[in-house]
Amino acid sequence: MKLEELFKEISYEIVNGGDDKGVSAMQTEVKELVNDSRKLQEGCLFLCIRGSNFDGHTKAFEAFARKAAAIVVEEEVEIPKNTQTVVIRVKDTRYAMAFIAAAFYSHPAKELTTIGITGTKGKTTTTYLVKNMLENAGIQTGLIGTIEMIIGEEHFPASNTTPESLSLQRDFRRMVDAGMKAVVMEVSSQALMMHRTQGFLFDMGIFTNIEPDHIGPNEHKDFAEYMHCKGLLFQQCKHGIVNADDEHLPQILEGHTCDLTTFGLGDGADLKAEALAYMHKPGELGVYFDTKGIVNMHAEIAMPGKFSVYNALCAIAVAHRMGCRVEEMEEALKKVRVRGRIEMVKVSDEYTLMIDYAHNAMALHSLLTTLRYYRPNRLICLFGCGGNRSRERRFEMGEVSGKLADLTIITSDNPRFEDPMEIIRDIETGIQKTDGHYVEIPDRKEAIRYAMAQGERGDIIILAGKGHEDYQEIRGVKYPMDERVLIHEILQENQQAQQKQ
Repeated sequence: MKLEELFKEISYEIVNGGDDKGVSAMQTEVKELVNDSRKLQEGCLFLCIRGSNFDGHTKAFEAFARKAAAIVVEEEVEIPKNTQTVVIRVKDTRYAMAFIAAAFYSHPAKELTTIGITGTKGKTTTTYLVKNMLENAGIQTGLIGTIEMIIGEEHFPASNTTPESLSLQRDFRRMVDAGMKAVVMEVSSQALMMHRTQGFLFDMGIFTNIEPDHIGPNEHKDFAEYMHCKGLLFQQCKHGIVNADDEHLPQILEGHTCDLTTFGLGDGADLKAEALAYMHKPGELGVYFDTKGIVNMHAEIAMPGKFSVYNALCAIAVAHRMGCRVEEMEEALKKVRVRGRIEMVKVSDEYTLMIDYAHNAMALHSLLTTLRYYRPNRLICLFGCGGNRSRERRFEMGEVSGKLADLTIITSDNPRFEDPMEIIRDIETGIQKTDGHYVEIPDRKEAIRYAMAQGERGDIIILAGKGHEDYQEIRGVKYPMDERVLIHEILQENQQAQQKQ
């Protein structure tokens, strides 16, 4: 593809290559797009991206030496002048990369209904709810998110919640080629800040909720910036579907350019849930509710709590806009399951066991508070904290579990390069601010075995923190560890032990 086709929607300056009018330079053919110097190849276009730990501009000469057709920069780079290698300066290479990638893959988003979901909590679950609803109505739908990317029957592990624009546009093209008609994806605040979703307009942008999170040296400087970045989605979509009950909605919608549909539990929402009732069956929790407004239906979802109602309302609003029938929505809600998100694992008719990704104090508080509504005999919470992450998170999670759980089992998560016992001691410090009962079992499998052995009639046991992860990271190595597998092994070992008696 010629450079002139890739740069149609971008302001640029040619600083090297071609004749003095820059005409022949933009006729240069590009074979591939590259932003990783390890993947440089002859005839590629190399984009110099500045990151927090590395600056691609330092690899410009290497790109020249390896015969890149063109190099895109935002500042001056040292390569020989008056050579055939075209150097193009833009204001922001990340922003330009998104438009270049969209053009290179022939604007695949125009061939899909694109649905982007942002918010602090609920993004992952809501993507699966939307996908299930649309596919139940016969609309082939791809998915991109924290856990995985799905194209038809193929599943690919995710590296980022929202991929870089080069990967994203390539994935869109693969989806189109595979016959997908829609794509639903998580859109992180980091992705919006770094322009990963520029180069196209979402058909629908969804806002679930927002609370202070992802604030720190390598993320957002403060809550105001975090909200601003989340709100950028509503300047990049045709239609917004937003949570009317969130107190920060005005800040999220500041400067929005889309028309809106609202959902919530309060009066005035375009789609409202009412008559909520909690469902508690052996080994299973859920919620019933009715909707009024743009959709009138009775809903049942096998996920607990009020936040599950909000997630479902998002999906119902999307499905309604896509023309799905009420009975298709009702059926999809009943059967949806999301790996590692309040995921029920049936092991007993006496107690309920679940796996969830709650890995900070805010998420754990929300989860345990929700589970209290089901009036368990006891609420048992097992968790650890990741190493080389904020120590404050450990104290906070310990205090939350100490206050809300009847028994806390402190164990290991991903210790990374820290001593697991140091992390456990930090969590213990948080719990000791409360009157909560706790035990320490560093080995996660043994901790799960203990939790299951403690299970009594009416108990709810939550394994928090790992969620969809199938590994444990220790000193730079990711060792296989899937909690579902551990549970299965424990059940088998218990059965074998009983047979020997």
